[in-house]
Amino acid sequence: MGKVAGRKRRRKEGRHVTIRQTYQYHLLMLPGFIILFIYTIIPFFGNIMAFQNYQPIMGFLKSKWVGLANFKHMLLLPDTARIFRNSFTIAVGKLVLTMVLSIFFAILLNEITSVKFKKSVQTICFLPHFLSWVILATIFKNLLDTGGILNQGLMSLGILKEPLMFLGSNKLFQGVVISTDVWKEFGYGAIIFIAALMGINPELYEAASVDGAGRLAKIWHITLPSIRVTIVMVATLNIANILNAGFDQIYNMYSPVVYQSGDIIDTYVYRLSFVNAQYSLATAIGLLKSAISFIMIVTAHKMAKKFANYQIF
Repeated sequence: MGKVAGRKRRRKEGRHVTIRQTYQYHLLMLPGFIILFIYTIIPFFGNIMAFQNYQPIMGFLKSKWVGLANFKHMLLLPDTARIFRNSFTIAVGKLVLTMVLSIFFAILLNEITSVKFKKSVQTICFLPHFLSWVILATIFKNLLDTGGILNQGLMSLGILKEPLMFLGSNKLFQGVVISTDVWKEFGYGAIIFIAALMGINPELYEAASVDGAGRLAKIWHITLPSIRVTIVMVATLNIANILNAGFDQIYNMYSPVVYQSGDIIDTYVYRLSFVNAQYSLATAIGLLKSAISFIMIVTAHKMAKKFANYQIF
């Protein structure tokens, strides 16, 4: 009995940690907490503008309180449905295609036996992620211009009779935005799947070879089931960005001609705030976007727990 009581007492004492014992770790975290507080917590209180007729000269305390009037006005605007539809379409297209192509790319790399060739391909495909959209937008504008390389090449091959306005057509703009973003991000997105593939037991493939399974059968019955949890995790985390269609990309690539198909929540809020000075209405739209994103995150977490037995927190 004495030994059991001693073990319980030691376990209890081991769980009791004081600030004095761990103050060094708290000091290391302090700069991060300060930055988080300044740039995340304090700006959060700016959402009060969504319930006011905010005037910069009067500030938060003296601006007139209007309740839900800004949200009602937002729902009556003809542009609201369009920007939410554009944001959802572009964001879902980017997330789905990037994830599918990342998995496909990771599996292809996993099948390559030459280490040097594999590393070279990885490096080439990872690099676009680190390039700014300010640079890439300029490059793509030159490539996709009516007098650009792509149009001239398609016309010389007889595929086109006249040049296409890729960045000036509402029918083509969303496809251009999605495809260029997928090209930029699929290599970087494959990193986590490559890491997951490295954790698969090689004996599973050896056993499958003994049973006469080919490469496709191994991928379908071993590779994909082995990384299922990783796929669910990445998909769940990406749900948080379901309405983030990429402000920096679209802002640098679009023009008033393609507002109908390319204008998203973030670009619309930007114009309302900094061009039209409608701060309250812009805040209301942004707050609604955040609320929808939060609901989708919670829903995705519940679905991940139910169908894949996976929990983020």
